[in-house]
Amino acid sequence: MLKLPEKVLKIRDKKFLFRVEDSHRAADYKKYEDLRQAVWQFAEDHMAGTRNLLCENFLHEGSSLFLGVFEEAEDGGFILDGQHLVGFSYGFVGLKDKSLGFDRPSNLWFYSQFLGVRPDRLNYGLGILIKEFQREILLEVLHIETVVCTYDPLTAVNAYRNVRHFGMKVLEYRVAPYGEYGGRLNRQDVPSDRFFMSWNLKESFCPPVPEPEVVSYIERWPWTLRVDYRWLETEKGRADLEVASGPMLDLEAEYLLVPVPVDFYLMLNLTDVEEPEIRRIPVNWRFLTREIFLHYFERGYRVVDFLKAEADRKRCCYLLKRNL
Repeated sequence: MLKLPEKVLKIRDKKFLFRVEDSHRAADYKKYEDLRQAVWQFAEDHMAGTRNLLCENFLHEGSSLFLGVFEEAEDGGFILDGQHLVGFSYGFVGLKDKSLGFDRPSNLWFYSQFLGVRPDRLNYGLGILIKEFQREILLEVLHIETVVCTYDPLTAVNAYRNVRHFGMKVLEYRVAPYGEYGGRLNRQDVPSDRFFMSWNLKESFCPPVPEPEVVSYIERWPWTLRVDYRWLETEKGRADLEVASGPMLDLEAEYLLVPVPVDFYLMLNLTDVEEPEIRRIPVNWRFLTREIFLHYFERGYRVVDFLKAEADRKRCCYLLKRNL
């Protein structure tokens, strides 16, 4: 019997069990789809049926890895049910070079498709801990050294985790690969553009811009977008939102900055109203940053870091560096 690592972590007032799903019961896989729906809230999009998910598990017939995070029950101990499942990740083994097939182990990579945390547990830092546990399992159990994934480049929380914390590399900018994708974390009128990323699990990483130098980089290098602010009050709430305009496509500096909203999910929600001018705020962000990334990637610039700074207002931006 394969021995699978698991761990219990105490985070402030709670304990969480991180484990690999190994159940042989199809019904036990429904909790992952239920949590995914609680996170994304887009009923039209769903995972496979529970019987198929069972067969997909690498411990059974497939190549998929399910990781679950369970919160300790009130009376102690861990119950592996949907009520106590507060985070999960799901992905599967794939091929880098399709022409080589499965002949070489080095040609395998792991596609990390979903990572979600229950909305009421977002402030426990579970997203990063799940990725770190995923790395441990992939290296120790599956012997895979490369992970690929996609994420929305306008989401600062994901950018900070993927680019600055883990040092993932941007391989491609993909234009609306998922079509019209709605729910709590997306909106169907905002194209589903994504970065396609690669993560070398054996590579040690240190952000190229040390924390004390972040502000100096933000203030020194040119911005590729003009960012203004607009105080917005709608039936969904109120906030001071960033408004993008004026893309600059003729810059030649060694480093360039591509700003993004501090909280794109909040922006999507607050602007989900009938008034066209307000509704277009996140749509404009998508089209302007798409133009900038595609343009400067074509000219040899690459994402090397993601910077966050707080002064009078929070600022978040990608740091691009030109390949000489």
